[in-house]
Amino acid sequence: MSYWVVGGTYKDTNFQELEKGSELERHGPYNSYNEAKKEWDRLSWLNVDSCNTRYIILPHK
Repeated sequence: MSYWVVGGTYKDTNFQELEKGSELERHGPYNSYNEAKKEWDRLSWLNVDSCNTRYIILPHK
């Protein structure tokens, strides 16, 4: 199984619609959850001050 880190900057904290002009970011695939988690940590800390930025880890079979 591989993993992807997916997300970006959203219009609001409902996280339903990306901010105008933004595209969904996809990072990966990573061979393990731990590798994906490291990238999630890095991206999350880069955007720690933006409450509208969100990333999640998705498994891919």
